[in-house]
This record gives sequence, C-alpha cells and structure tokens, in this order.
Amino acid sequence: MTQHFTHKLSTVALGAAIALASGSASAYNLYDDDGSQLNLDIEAVFGTFSSNENYFGKSGNDSSWQEGYIKAGFSGSHALNDDSTVYGGLNVVSSGTWGDGDAAGNTDGSERRTALEDAFIGIRSGIIDVSLGRQNITIGDGFLINGDALNVGSGETLPSFADNRGGAYWLAARKAFDQTFWLKIGGEQGFRSDMFWFKSDNAMQDNVEMAGINVEYNNDIGTFGVMHLKGLDADQVATDRDGQTTNSIRYQGNAGVENLFLSAEFVNQESGSGVDADAWYAEAGWTFAKTTWSPQLSYRYTRYDDNFDSLFFGFNRGYGTWFQGEVAANYAGPFGSSATIQHLALKASPTEMLSVGALFFDFSDSSTFGANSEGQELDIYAEWVVNDHLIISPLIGIYSPDNDNQTQNSDDDNLYAQVIAIVPF
Repeated sequence: MTQHFTHKLSTVALGAAIALASGSASAYNLYDDDGSQLNLDIEAVFGTFSSNENYFGKSGNDSSWQEGYIKAGFSGSHALNDDSTVYGGLNVVSSGTWGDGDAAGNTDGSERRTALEDAFIGIRSGIIDVSLGRQNITIGDGFLINGDALNVGSGETLPSFADNRGGAYWLAARKAFDQTFWLKIGGEQGFRSDMFWFKSDNAMQDNVEMAGINVEYNNDIGTFGVMHLKGLDADQVATDRDGQTTNSIRYQGNAGVENLFLSAEFVNQESGSGVDADAWYAEAGWTFAKTTWSPQLSYRYTRYDDNFDSLFFGFNRGYGTWFQGEVAANYAGPFGSSATIQHLALKASPTEMLSVGALFFDFSDSSTFGANSEGQELDIYAEWVVNDHLIISPLIGIYSPDNDNQTQNSDDDNLYAQVIAIVPF
C-alpha cells in the first residue's frame, strides 16, 4: 500500500476502506516506461460476525460466521499521445462464507467461488472518458447506484430463483455489473455528465438491464446533480423493473461554510406497472475542528415510501451509508423501503490513524415485506490503520425491535458484533 493510500484512509471515513482498497491506490507497479504502465492489484478482506438473533425464520437461535475474499489481477494504461490514454483492468475474485452463515439466512457457510470480476477497457481523451465491459458503476454517493453488490449464497431463506454468487454477503465481494457502457464528460469543476448502460447477471436483482444519464454541477459550495434512470428489461421475478422510471435530484457540499457538511437527495420512481413511490433524505453535520479529537456530529432524516425500489444502493462513504444500521440494513430490514429512519452519528479521531464512532438509528412507519420492521439500533465502532498492510474495524451493535410482529425470530434485544480486517498488498 502506498503512502498516498494510507493518508487517504486517515482523512476520510475508514469505513469506506473496503471501497477504497481496490484500484491503483493498492497496486504494485510492474512496468512504467514511455507512457505505459502495468500494475498488479491484490486485495484481501476478511470478517468475523456473530448475532444473538436470527431473521426471516432462519433455523437456530443465533449465528456465528466468517466471510472473506481475495481479489487479484492486473490494471494498466498506455498513452496514445499527449491528450489520450487507453486503460483497462482484468481480475478474479475468490470468496467464501464459513460457519453458520449470516443471520438472515442469505448464506449457509458452504459458499466457495472463484470467478472473473472486472474485465474492462476504456479511453480518456481530454474531458471525455468512455469505458465498457465488466466494471463497477457508482453515481453520486451510492444512494441508488453503487455497483452490483448484492452477494447471496445458498442460504435457507432465499427464494428459489436466487443464484449462488459465492457468499461474502456483508463484504460484498463482487460489485461489477456483467456488461456496461459508461461515458463520462467533463472535469472536476463546472458541468459534467455520465451516460451509462448496464446489464446485471444477478438473479436477486432480476438480471435487470438499465440505462441512465447523470448531470452534475460542481463548484466551491458543493455538487448539484440530477439523474434519470430507465429500466429496459428484467426477469420480473423479484421486482417490477422492466419499464421502471427513476428520477432524482441531489446536493452534497458545505454551502461555502468550513466544517459544515450538507447532503440531500429526492427521488421519484414509477414502477414498470405504474406504481408511484418517493424516497428522500436530508443530512447535516458539523466538525468541531478546534476541539480535541476533532469530533463530527451529524443528523439525517430519511423517508422511503411503500413500494420504493432502492435499486443498487451500497456501502459508500462510511458506516450508515447506505446500510442504515448494521443489523437493520443487512438482516432485519427495512432494507431501504417503507420506512422513516432518523439517524444520529458521532465520530472522533484520537489519532490520524484511529477513529471511533457511535451511530443511532430509529426505524418507524415500516411495513416492509408485510412485516413490522420498527425498532432502534445503536452501533459503536472503531477504524484503525494498524500499518500499511492491515486495517481493522471492530463494531458492536444492539438492535431492539419494537414488538414481535417483525422479521426477527424473537422480540428480544439482539447483541451483534463484527470485526473486519482489510489487507492491502
């Protein structure tokens, strides 16, 4: 891992390290001469998990399991001239789940898989960047699109159409869409745009095909964005995405005020059969930069309508985005549909390489899957860069359902724990 990568981890949410660990930041350069580069990319992530409660009728009273994956391959680029560069990447992922499988029965501990992950080629010329193949696509901060990262296995609670993607359910080892075309136009300031098409090979995502356009305006006070997304085809087994239309408008920045963080997005969605639903959130945070440990305090209000399809949301800028509650978002629900969620977060950094935080979530107005997924969750975590080749993040959570008419197998409080280890090479 380069010093650039270490510094990057120390200045952002370390919870996003799983996303940051891939790519050139953790690459080992094999060749660099006359405008050509070849890198060896290796990434390993492992986690151990325990939950005192199970969900969705999974057998047993509790679960203890482990997940892991290793991603290895090559990336490179070649300068065609002073303004144009061809680039690409090719790698495979080996993943698995061990033990009891996860608490919601998405995996059973038997999953093992090695398969092609990224396989893409692209060209950059001036303000134009176009790529195609198997790759991860993220728009904004991942509220709607953050790769094809739903990784299930052979769990007992899965529907019959589910396919085994190799487990590693929490770690989301596989994130690349099977087929993509991605055109990016513009620079870091002013107007920029994404025009994209992707086809999923994930049965839990209905093997959906979608196309969209994203337009952003970046300036000193933040980023304003709008996106239009259209469902072109889908299996229509688990969702209603064939013909689905999704429109969003968002903002993220500091409004020109140092230490202020603002983020908001409003989404209107019409399903393929004409059902209308909205989702939105508004978030504000403040960094007490002159206080010991520079604590950050933030509050977010999120509302998902009934029948809202949260699409390809994913782990993006740290714990709580967009998995709101480690237990609720991964196992108990409401999974980004039919809920009002209030979230309070506090984070501090005792050292440049260590952060600690606490997250509180309140879930109300929920009827996801016809079950009451209301309750509260408190998560306490740390993010520690031990050295250039080891990052550790332990977390302890307490999930408290409001009653027994919900997805948890009992109405008891659930004590949940996890430890994630990221090993960049």
